[in-house]
Amino acid sequence: MADYFKNLDWSLIQSFIAVAEHGSLTGGAHHLGRSQPTLGRDIAKIETALKTQLFTRERHGLSLTDQGVQLLKIAKEMHISAAKLITLALDEKDELSGTVRITASLVMSNFILPEIIAKLRSKFPNIELELHASDESENLLFHEADIAIRMYRPDQLDIITRHVGDTEIGIFASKNYINRNGIPKSMTELMEHDWIGYDRSELMIKGMRALGWQVDRSFFKVRCDDQAAYWHLLKAGAGIGVGQVVIAQQSDNLVRLFDEIDIPPIPIWLTANKALKQSARIRAIYDAIAKELSKVTKR
Repeated sequence: MADYFKNLDWSLIQSFIAVAEHGSLTGGAHHLGRSQPTLGRDIAKIETALKTQLFTRERHGLSLTDQGVQLLKIAKEMHISAAKLITLALDEKDELSGTVRITASLVMSNFILPEIIAKLRSKFPNIELELHASDESENLLFHEADIAIRMYRPDQLDIITRHVGDTEIGIFASKNYINRNGIPKSMTELMEHDWIGYDRSELMIKGMRALGWQVDRSFFKVRCDDQAAYWHLLKAGAGIGVGQVVIAQQSDNLVRLFDEIDIPPIPIWLTANKALKQSARIRAIYDAIAKELSKVTKR
């Protein structure tokens, strides 16, 4: 069935996959870093070449036709094969040079990785490092990142994962917040203070309810989903918040509250594409990051 695509420009197939996976021309264009009109022309070209309609227009975007669903499976298989070819071509015969792209969450990228990357630059002067700070999941298989640091165990196929440790979570307030509002002496007092929470994410609400604290969105007087900004709000004294102990220890302004409360730690997983792991530069950076992260986590 791959014969359907044998005479097509590969970029057209990439456009088809991007639009199908993101449900719109706008989403596909943003993913590929191209313009929406360009992707629109690509889809028109591929539909003309295949003599079939791949998408139907819905109120909130595009949906695949039955034929489009079948052809997407074939296109993805081709995409995977192409990614593997690129991977093999990138193997630099054990030379510690070239580029390694790392992706991690905003918090990890802002507060933990800078010192680690500085050490890596000193240790591997011929390797160029790219850090992509994002809370979105990068696709290792399609070479959008060589190495990813996750706060969950990835289940994507054809990747290597390593649990490097767990990061302890605590409750914190800044000294200036405590000076203004006092330090809570009981759980009842703690729950009466101003708290910083997430905006659209329900992660904190679910976590606190699991501890028996029946809170809702309005419980948090300040809300922000950007976790790097969240830390700055906490340090500025906007309220009491929850976060990684290893990050809080970097600030003399933060005080830990009720450390006897047993908050489940967050696991840290280091991942890389299986084939890329065979490249010397990827393997060296992967192992070095694992070693450094293990120093700031609990096993």
